[in-house]
Amino acid sequence: MTFLDFVFYIFIFVVCIQVFFNLLIFRKFAFSKHKTGASETIPVSIIICAKNEAENLKKFLPSIISQDYPLFEIILINDASKDKTLKVMESFASTNNIIKIVNVKNIEAFWGNKKYALTLGIKVAKYDNLLFTDADCKPVSQYWISEMSSHFNETKTIVLGYSRYMKIKKSLLNKLIRFETLLTGINYFSFANIGLPYMGVGRNLAYKKSEFFNANGFMNHMNIRSGDDDLFINQIANSKNTAICVSHDSFTESIPETTFKKWYKQKRRHVSTANYYKIQHKVVLACLYISQLFFWALAIALFLTAYKWQIVLALFVLRISLQYTIIGFSTKKLGEKDILPLFPFLELFLIITQLTIFINNQISKTNHWK
Repeated sequence: MTFLDFVFYIFIFVVCIQVFFNLLIFRKFAFSKHKTGASETIPVSIIICAKNEAENLKKFLPSIISQDYPLFEIILINDASKDKTLKVMESFASTNNIIKIVNVKNIEAFWGNKKYALTLGIKVAKYDNLLFTDADCKPVSQYWISEMSSHFNETKTIVLGYSRYMKIKKSLLNKLIRFETLLTGINYFSFANIGLPYMGVGRNLAYKKSEFFNANGFMNHMNIRSGDDDLFINQIANSKNTAICVSHDSFTESIPETTFKKWYKQKRRHVSTANYYKIQHKVVLACLYISQLFFWALAIALFLTAYKWQIVLALFVLRISLQYTIIGFSTKKLGEKDILPLFPFLELFLIITQLTIFINNQISKTNHWK
């Protein structure tokens, strides 16, 4: 067997892995129908942790205060901000009695730790149903609370939502950021859909206060500054207690980074937490990413050598067409249809970026929170 024979057979194996993921996992989410929740109104506590977010609170907090929902409170956590965040919070609280403020000051044991600030806010919450978002986020509709909270029931104590980034016209970086967010959403929704939830995004996430205290809060990973959302969900979520909510009215929208350097730094923080996932989740996600990386690397190598190019081309088209179809249906579900035409280019660029991030994270530690 020659070296090219070996590469060719590895390529076939990689394509099979990719087909497996797409047909048995991602297809089920892409073609699934949205499940509506219960119509019963339950009390909800909105939790927003802010650090130096005075301007964003002025801009986005009104969209939460004006939600069309009869029974909710807003817990605003000022995490040792150095700007006018606390004053902005107090200004809103003076005219809205649904707002409670938790003013957190740095202490030596938990210096700059968002999980500590969140814990204090959760303790203050009056209701058992907690709904989380960030200060730089806004719900896309006035029915955000009702859509997300409708999926709580006796068994479903965690609700995973979707948070997209705002569109910036004629910006390739913006499409890359939104494509990465789309793929992340497809991944965690798809795995949760088959009973293997592994993460959530704190910009749009809900869980029961009782779940938090039953798990001793963030204590299992308090020393890891990031991961208040994905690590916590990775710890407590299972096939029975987790629901997904993908109705368009349930989405939140965030301000994206406008430079590659800032986005790259942000992604380094996010990716670093994956090292602490449960072993079965790390194995599955590693297989997914490695198969994507090898698919492109081996396909390019085989095309350049023209080795059995007809078969290689057929396998390449099979995988691209299958994933294009699944991502296409997912973009309709998650409201990101304009990204689809750039799919192959964005995927290849993202895979290279993720590889670079992985290498950098092995060399040096990342900074967390703000």
